[in-house]
Amino acid sequence: MLWETWKKGFEAWEGATAKYFDGMLKNESVLGGSGALLTAAMKAKAAYEKAAANWWASWGLPTRHDQERSLHALNQLESRLIDLEERIAELTEQQAKSSKSSKRPPSANDSVS
Repeated sequence: MLWETWKKGFEAWEGATAKYFDGMLKNESVLGGSGALLTAAMKAKAAYEKAAANWWASWGLPTRHDQERSLHALNQLESRLIDLEERIAELTEQQAKSSKSSKRPPSANDSVS
Protein backbone atom coordinates (compact mmCIF):
# COMPACT_ATOMS: atom_id res chain seq x y z
CA MET A 1 0.00 0.00 0.00
CA LEU A 2 2.74 2.46 0.98
CA TRP A 3 4.79 1.41 -2.01
CA GLU A 4 1.89 1.97 -4.43
CA THR A 5 1.23 5.44 -3.03
CA TRP A 6 4.88 6.38 -3.27
CA LYS A 7 5.12 5.00 -6.82
CA LYS A 8 2.08 7.01 -7.97
CA GLY A 9 3.49 10.18 -6.43
CA PHE A 10 6.86 9.61 -8.06
CA GLU A 11 5.29 9.00 -11.47
CA ALA A 12 3.24 12.23 -11.13
CA TRP A 13 6.36 14.19 -10.17
CA GLU A 14 8.38 12.60 -13.00
CA GLY A 15 5.69 13.46 -15.57
CA ALA A 16 5.48 17.09 -14.47
CA THR A 17 9.26 17.60 -14.38
CA ALA A 18 9.73 15.81 -17.70
CA LYS A 19 7.30 18.20 -19.39
CA TYR A 20 9.00 21.23 -17.83
CA PHE A 21 12.56 20.15 -18.67
CA ASP A 22 11.60 18.96 -22.15
CA GLY A 23 10.26 22.41 -22.97
CA MET A 24 13.14 24.19 -21.29
CA LEU A 25 15.84 22.13 -23.00
CA LYS A 26 14.38 22.88 -26.42
CA ASN A 27 14.69 26.60 -25.76
CA GLU A 28 17.45 28.10 -27.95
CA SER A 29 18.68 30.50 -25.28
CA VAL A 30 19.19 27.62 -22.84
CA LEU A 31 20.92 25.51 -25.49
CA GLY A 32 23.19 28.41 -26.51
CA GLY A 33 24.11 29.21 -22.92
CA SER A 34 24.77 25.60 -21.97
CA GLY A 35 26.83 25.11 -25.14
CA ALA A 36 28.93 28.15 -24.31
CA LEU A 37 29.38 26.90 -20.75
CA LEU A 38 30.48 23.49 -22.00
CA THR A 39 32.93 25.07 -24.45
CA ALA A 40 34.42 27.23 -21.69
CA ALA A 41 34.71 24.22 -19.36
CA MET A 42 36.52 22.17 -22.02
CA LYS A 43 38.93 25.04 -22.73
CA ALA A 44 39.63 25.40 -19.01
CA LYS A 45 40.22 21.65 -18.71
CA ALA A 46 42.63 21.70 -21.66
CA ALA A 47 44.52 24.66 -20.19
CA TYR A 48 44.74 22.91 -16.79
CA GLU A 49 46.02 19.68 -18.35
CA LYS A 50 48.64 21.58 -20.35
CA ALA A 51 49.78 23.50 -17.27
CA ALA A 52 49.94 20.30 -15.20
CA ALA A 53 51.99 18.55 -17.90
CA ASN A 54 54.39 21.50 -18.07
CA TRP A 55 54.74 21.52 -14.27
CA TRP A 56 55.53 17.79 -14.15
CA ALA A 57 57.98 18.18 -17.04
CA SER A 58 59.69 21.12 -15.33
CA TRP A 59 60.50 18.80 -12.41
CA GLY A 60 61.87 16.24 -14.83
CA LEU A 61 59.02 13.82 -14.13
CA PRO A 62 57.16 11.93 -16.85
CA THR A 63 54.00 13.55 -18.12
CA ARG A 64 50.84 11.69 -19.01
CA HIS A 65 51.95 11.60 -22.64
CA ASP A 66 55.32 10.16 -21.63
CA GLN A 67 53.61 7.51 -19.51
CA GLU A 68 51.23 6.58 -22.34
CA ARG A 69 54.14 6.29 -24.78
CA SER A 70 56.03 4.06 -22.32
CA LEU A 71 52.95 1.93 -21.72
CA HIS A 72 52.50 1.48 -25.47
CA ALA A 73 56.14 0.37 -25.82
CA LEU A 74 55.71 -2.06 -22.91
CA ASN A 75 52.57 -3.52 -24.49
CA GLN A 76 54.41 -4.03 -27.76
CA LEU A 77 57.29 -5.76 -25.96
CA GLU A 78 54.86 -7.96 -24.05
CA SER A 79 53.14 -8.98 -27.29
CA ARG A 80 56.47 -9.84 -28.89
CA LEU A 81 57.51 -11.82 -25.82
CA ILE A 82 54.25 -13.80 -25.87
CA ASP A 83 54.74 -14.51 -29.58
CA LEU A 84 58.29 -15.72 -28.93
CA GLU A 85 57.15 -17.94 -26.06
CA GLU A 86 54.51 -19.50 -28.31
CA ARG A 87 57.09 -20.04 -31.06
CA ILE A 88 59.51 -21.66 -28.61
CA ALA A 89 56.75 -23.95 -27.37
CA GLU A 90 55.93 -24.95 -30.96
CA LEU A 91 59.58 -25.63 -31.78
CA THR A 92 60.06 -27.63 -28.58
CA GLU A 93 56.99 -29.68 -29.40
CA GLN A 94 58.21 -30.29 -32.96
CA GLN A 95 61.65 -31.28 -31.70
CA ALA A 96 60.15 -33.70 -29.18
CA LYS A 97 58.02 -35.30 -31.90
CA SER A 98 60.93 -35.64 -34.30
CA SER A 99 63.25 -37.11 -31.66
CA LYS A 100 60.59 -39.68 -30.69
CA SER A 101 60.05 -40.71 -34.30
CA SER A 102 63.79 -41.01 -35.02
CA LYS A 103 64.43 -43.28 -32.02
CA ARG A 104 63.96 -46.96 -32.75
CA PRO A 105 63.08 -49.41 -30.05
CA PRO A 106 66.09 -51.38 -28.71
CA SER A 107 66.54 -54.87 -30.15
CA ALA A 108 68.27 -57.97 -28.77
CA ASN A 109 71.29 -57.36 -31.05
CA ASP A 110 71.97 -54.03 -29.31
CA SER A 111 73.14 -55.62 -26.05
CA VAL A 112 76.26 -54.29 -24.42
CA SER A 113 79.07 -56.80 -23.98
